[in-house]
Amino acid sequence: QVQLVESGGGLVQAGGSLRLSCAASGSTFSNCVMGWFRQAPGKEQEFVAWISRSGDSTIYSDSVKGRFTISRDNAKNTVFLQMNSLKSEDTAVYYCAGRPTGRQKYDYWGQGTQVTVSS
Repeated sequence: QVQLVESGGGLVQAGGSLRLSCAASGSTFSNCVMGWFRQAPGKEQEFVAWISRSGDSTIYSDSVKGRFTISRDNAKNTVFLQMNSLKSEDTAVYYCAGRPTGRQKYDYWGQGTQVTVSS
């Protein structure tokens, strides 16, 4: 089992930046594709960003492309989400998730961290 713990959320002004971290425990971290998802009140969960096992490939949702950057450090069992030029619509609970190689489902989820963007 992989345990994920997000941190770095908080209150930030529109136009500001935050860096989220997701610390993983367990020996299978490097075998997991990692993703960030978010859910705003009253909204469905939405995909934010994805990163390959090696970190060489990334995918972003259109809503965050050009503003957010996902990265990972497998030696430290950590994945990051650098969020710049934040907008009020980015306000949500952000979740880190891991999907083992060959799996359709994200099996591992963190508890979430709140990001609130004020205007």
